[in-house]
Amino acid sequence: LYGIFVYFRNRMYDLNILKSTEFDVPVISVGNITVGGTGKTPHVEYMIELLKDKFQVATLSRGYKRKSKGFKRVEESSSVSNVGDEPLQIKKKFPEVTVSVCENRVKGVEQLLENPDIKSPDVILLDDAFQHRRITAGINILLIDYNRPLNKDRLLPAGRLREGVAQMRRANIIVFTKCPPSEVTPIMRRILQKDVRLKPYQELFFTTFDYGKIKPVFQGIRVPDEFYQAKNYTVLVVAGIASPDIIPEYLGQFAAETQLVCFSDHHNYSESDIRLIMNKFERIDSAKKIIVTTEKDAVRLAEMPGLDEQFKSVLYYLPVKVKFLDEEGKMFNKKILNYVGENKSNRELHRRTNRSQA
Repeated sequence: LYGIFVYFRNRMYDLNILKSTEFDVPVISVGNITVGGTGKTPHVEYMIELLKDKFQVATLSRGYKRKSKGFKRVEESSSVSNVGDEPLQIKKKFPEVTVSVCENRVKGVEQLLENPDIKSPDVILLDDAFQHRRITAGINILLIDYNRPLNKDRLLPAGRLREGVAQMRRANIIVFTKCPPSEVTPIMRRILQKDVRLKPYQELFFTTFDYGKIKPVFQGIRVPDEFYQAKNYTVLVVAGIASPDIIPEYLGQFAAETQLVCFSDHHNYSESDIRLIMNKFERIDSAKKIIVTTEKDAVRLAEMPGLDEQFKSVLYYLPVKVKFLDEEGKMFNKKILNYVGENKSNRELHRRTNRSQA
């Protein structure tokens, strides 16, 4: 029944029975066709880093699990409950960028373009919007987790697919994410290209996660000097993300031992959760031990009131960035920069023409 509904919905958009709105500003959509994490936020952050020095960048997402409704402009002082964890994470990392949330993406874009309190963007990045067909994006970027092949998955609720794999045809760019660099050989690239049935108008890229050094969640706390040298720390990993196993696997390179406490994706932490974490932490039989969480979880934990000082003193987060394999990043960057630059120019010409006619 779910598959029938999704098929007819997409078919109605294909036949133009349901209408998509096209705006006179470059729009780039980033999304997936599966539930669970494929690394959308790190890829959005990659493009912000690429574009922000040349263009006025705005991001728009639904603000998953926020308790508010309607259009909200995200500020550094915003709360997770009001705007969502990932938008707040982006705003704290890129304070100069306009970050916004709205469950109605069309109204959200209209606010970004028409609100006099918001500097008009040169480009809008839509986060988690592959299924949101009410907006026509100039570039649709589809992310696929390398470790979870689509051809072995099934539609919800039997599997993790939001829609059929045939809908990959709507993407301009397909990116396999979380790739182990050593496994992505030329032969494997050809196999994956065949698996996704790459069309002539599509381009295929491969990315991996590039982790930075751990950082304290709270100010005034220092990272242990010997953590990356001595390999004598036990790390308790706390993760409320879709694929938590990759964090202890990475930190295992530097730690004597790693343990994992998992929560659901976008988990709202409670006092009982903190007690559970601290109980497990205190049971670790080591004088050298710390807690490491993800960037997204750190945003949630940082605003929790009444946290124990001991918990604050041992809590760190692991920064993550996207890295393209081989030299593919140069090709990807060129495609994105050219699209935004050319369409920004067209938009400015359109504006000047309208003003002269008026």
